[in-house]
Amino acid sequence: MKKTSALIAAAAASTLALTACSSTDSDAGASGGASDASLTVATAFYPLQFVAEQVGGDLVETVSMTPSGVEPHDVELSPATVRQLGTADLALYLAEFQPAVDDAISTTGVEALDAAAVVELHAAEEHADEDEHADEEGEEDHDHGSSDPHFWLDPELLAAFADAVGDAFAAADPDNADAYTANAEALHASLDDLDAQYTEGLAQCERDTIVTGHEAFGYLADAYGLHQEGIAGLDPENEPSPARILEIKDIITETGATTIFTEDEVSASVAQALADDIGVDTVVLSPVETIDDGDDYIAVMTRNLSTLEDALGCE
Repeated sequence: MKKTSALIAAAAASTLALTACSSTDSDAGASGGASDASLTVATAFYPLQFVAEQVGGDLVETVSMTPSGVEPHDVELSPATVRQLGTADLALYLAEFQPAVDDAISTTGVEALDAAAVVELHAAEEHADEDEHADEEGEEDHDHGSSDPHFWLDPELLAAFADAVGDAFAAADPDNADAYTANAEALHASLDDLDAQYTEGLAQCERDTIVTGHEAFGYLADAYGLHQEGIAGLDPENEPSPARILEIKDIITETGATTIFTEDEVSASVAQALADDIGVDTVVLSPVETIDDGDDYIAVMTRNLSTLEDALGCE
């Protein structure tokens, strides 16, 4: 058993200590009530909310545009949420990831920080046979643009975004600039620690191929020397073609993979059927797009590391 199980509790405790004083409205459109916060920040989905909470502390009230438990790709904004967005001092979002959020930011004219302007996104890798299959079935792909949006699964990229958020908060609220800068530095250090744990934990493994329900883990794979093979492409709603299913079967046989990684907010029916057919396990690997109440990014990512170590046979 790897030492990461002990790290989960420590990571969760340290993060909760930082966020305990943050006033967060996790249900989009709800009234936050009175607040002594210096800034109100609207966040498009969970990882951006996590950064805002950590950098802002009790100086910032965060309002999430994606309610807890809702798959961010599918979010639709109520008129109340759009009105609330329009009154925010700043919005944090990722362009072309959530069309409804892009439209609302454009409509309201709110000051906004686009994560894609801070971190370099990977080009999307789509399977031609999946695209053809989707067209035959009359399905429409979610519009991710030409990039893979899941940058936050590389802690070092999220750390770079945290630095930019610290600068943005300091510019919006100069009287508290030192506090935002210090908080951003502390978060960056925590993410550096997480990165070091991943680097050490995945350094010596029997296998390096991760078979996933959809291709959400490219940044994580690239950061730590893994190779991702997704049953579906970037869009978790698209059904894989029969040709892709056969290809995944061959990949599992050739690589000796023992596990297909599924997700908590996406149907695992195809992955489970495939796993049952070829005699491998399924286990949840979270893309950290949304979390359960009481959880946080550091804790979920630490559990992900333990899951990967077990499935890949890491020493």
